[in-house]
Amino acid sequence: MTIRGFTIDGFLIALVLVVLAAIALPGPGATGGVLHMDAISTYGVAVIFFLYGLTLAPERMHAGIRHWRVHVAVQLCTFVLFPIVVLVFGTPFKSFIPSEVWIGFFYLAALPSTVSSSVAMTSLAHGNVPVAIFNATLSSLIGVFATPLLMAWFLSSAGVGMPLLPVIGKIVLLVLLPIVVGQVARHWLSGWATRHIKAIRMADRAIILAIVYNSFSDSILEGVWAGNEASMIAIIIVGVIALFFVIYGLMLIPCRLMNLNRADSIALLFCASKKSLATGVPLAKLMFGASPALGLIIAPIMLYHFFQLVIVSVIANREGRRALAVAGA
Repeated sequence: MTIRGFTIDGFLIALVLVVLAAIALPGPGATGGVLHMDAISTYGVAVIFFLYGLTLAPERMHAGIRHWRVHVAVQLCTFVLFPIVVLVFGTPFKSFIPSEVWIGFFYLAALPSTVSSSVAMTSLAHGNVPVAIFNATLSSLIGVFATPLLMAWFLSSAGVGMPLLPVIGKIVLLVLLPIVVGQVARHWLSGWATRHIKAIRMADRAIILAIVYNSFSDSILEGVWAGNEASMIAIIIVGVIALFFVIYGLMLIPCRLMNLNRADSIALLFCASKKSLATGVPLAKLMFGASPALGLIIAPIMLYHFFQLVIVSVIANREGRRALAVAGA
């Protein structure tokens, strides 16, 4: 769907519909419900990361590998600057929100960058696409271990324990191993995967929607949203929009200090300011298990994902038109 120059992904609409379905009919999607969404979401995590490994083409990263300054800046922003900004700007306000939402904001900060939308938006803005591919892919691979380690540190510092070794074990079994198997399977299935990439993306997104439906259904039945749904959503929306613009503004500084050209700057800004819902939802399922508050924890990344796409879509369209105008002149 296209509205005045930017495209709204159908997946975003599906996310909204799934949350509304959880509000209206939480029973079928809850753990132990007739749809068995908990089983689908648990085992679906491995399917998601197998498909990621199957569609990950290492050769696409080669063209962008030499821009090491951009890579360092993006990864430091993704896994260092984001958490620092959340802690510095969010700590004074954490007493006004449920602890699960505060955990959710730090979880958002600890996630890797997203792959598909970073590359798509960089291409739309006529930025350096190989650099975007390299950084987004590298970020996803680093995030498999960096995100749990950051969350373990954050939760322990807040006095909330997280059994790190069992979580790492699950991640190795349900994330890393499926990625490796997917990469091995590319030897035989790369052509098939290329021909059926749309079906693979639909399967990937369907599993994410199942996890979201299960998480929000459990949260609603447990009453964790009771009495503050609208106000809490409004607070989270303000928080994620502010977080995006703070990060985006701060990353303009290394662009100028390194005297990057326009194409590299766009790749840096788009990759560094993005966070991955596709990684965040299944990882949250592994790290926080069947916690009834999982819906609250993933709410910040869901809303950040929505607004990052809307905002960056506007910026990318504007930059794309500017690039075409310069080329025409």
